Amino acid sequence: MKIHEYQGKKILKKYGVPVPEGGVADNPLDAKKIAESFGKTVVVKAQIHAGGRGKGGGVKVVKGPDEAEKAAEKILGMTLVTHQTGPEGRLVKKVLIEEGMEIKKELYLGITIDRASSKPVIMASEAGGVEIEKVAAETPEKILKETIDPALGILPYQARNLVFGLNAAPENVREMTSFIIKLYNSFKGEDCSLAEINPLVITGDNRVLALDAKISFDDNALYRHKDILELRDLDEEEELEVEASKFNLNYIKLDGNIGCMVNGAGLAMSTMDIIKLAGGEPANFLDVGGGANEEMIENAFRILLSDKNVKGVLINIFGGILRCDTLAKGIVQAAKHLNIQIPVVVRMEGTNVKEGKEILKASGLSLISESDMKNAAEKIVKEISS
Repeated sequence: MKIHEYQGKKILKKYGVPVPEGGVADNPLDAKKIAESFGKTVVVKAQIHAGGRGKGGGVKVVKGPDEAEKAAEKILGMTLVTHQTGPEGRLVKKVLIEEGMEIKKELYLGITIDRASSKPVIMASEAGGVEIEKVAAETPEKILKETIDPALGILPYQARNLVFGLNAAPENVREMTSFIIKLYNSFKGEDCSLAEINPLVITGDNRVLALDAKISFDDNALYRHKDILELRDLDEEEELEVEASKFNLNYIKLDGNIGCMVNGAGLAMSTMDIIKLAGGEPANFLDVGGGANEEMIENAFRILLSDKNVKGVLINIFGGILRCDTLAKGIVQAAKHLNIQIPVVVRMEGTNVKEGKEILKASGLSLISESDMKNAAEKIVKEISS
């Protein structure tokens, strides 16, 4: 789950991570009132779940409250398009008003989970203010890393290694070391999947501040953080993904035209790969999970078909906890209720597969049954192409 920058900074502040003084507004007049608390220079920042806001016109540095009001008036209500929003952009409903400052140095600092080591990794770079993906591709030697043992937590020497690697001035070493430790504590304490500060700045008066904050959380841990769950902004999420979450379905919308219904994340990834290998394009990632019932199967179908780009569906199920006969009953029920008019290829193997195939055959529905995964992918691609 993602949250807005202003929400992330509030969480960081709880852990003692220094952030600029600021306030959030949803109208120009409130933006002006907040700006009156600061000096001559004020920053007005659009709040959406995407990076690159400055390049898209969503961040303005202005002089005084009156200009802050005018900037907020321009930004609020705009559809902000960045490299992370896609061409459709995102509607700006709130702005963050922050104190302006003299910036002496911009750095990058981020924490995420390294899947190779199954441990948190802290990344730092002197190339702050730039997309870390670009730095990794063009100048990977500029990225410093420290892998953290979760049983021990971050050790002071690891934070100092990063600080010295960033060529910090002597007067900033202590504060930067403290910043890194506190950021890790917030990452661990809130069950984050990502805590990214870009840029981390050194100001003219030698303050170390999180000028930006991109925080994401592990969805599987949200039951421990009801307060964080309340920060969810459904307007910033894909409508079909929100709908799927209501039924405990793992759904991610993609740009293709072949809908996928699979049980298990690994099988779902393999299914998308084999569709592309067959010359098609997957329209989604949809994992119904091992414990799906007939109702969940029907809801999964309904969500798949709600995507107007979907021209065909490939169902790829390995029966285990989710038995093939349960899947088949759900498919038949969905087909009758939803009046499916597009080709559907069903590939089933595993528990009660014989019973499942008999249910599909007896239904009288024009479903295409296939036992081989490769053949199933080729058939759905052929069906939507003919």
